[in-house]
Amino acid sequence: GDSMEPEFPDQCVVIIHPTDRAYSGAYLFAEVEGVRWFRQYVRDDEGERLIALNTLYPEIYLDDLTWKILGVVVQRNIRRKVKHYHPSSTGEGLAVPLN
Repeated sequence: GDSMEPEFPDQCVVIIHPTDRAYSGAYLFAEVEGVRWFRQYVRDDEGERLIALNTLYPEIYLDDLTWKILGVVVQRNIRRKVKHYHPSSTGEGLAVPLN
């Protein structure tokens, strides 16, 4: 789909690292109320939420919902152009547990 474009175009390949931890800004797969989502995780003054990069899709606010991390994106491949993501790095060099 197009929910994570332009960073993740439809049919690009992503490599997922299974984990239950991420930092704000990480791209991840999460299960929210039994539904699986690929989104960017944001944790800030507004709380915790999942954001689609394509603004046509609404944010998913996680407060008061049952949810869990399934894994974080560590690599993207678009027609052999590879980009790596470092899911455990932040300005402080730490991954933070979610929930």
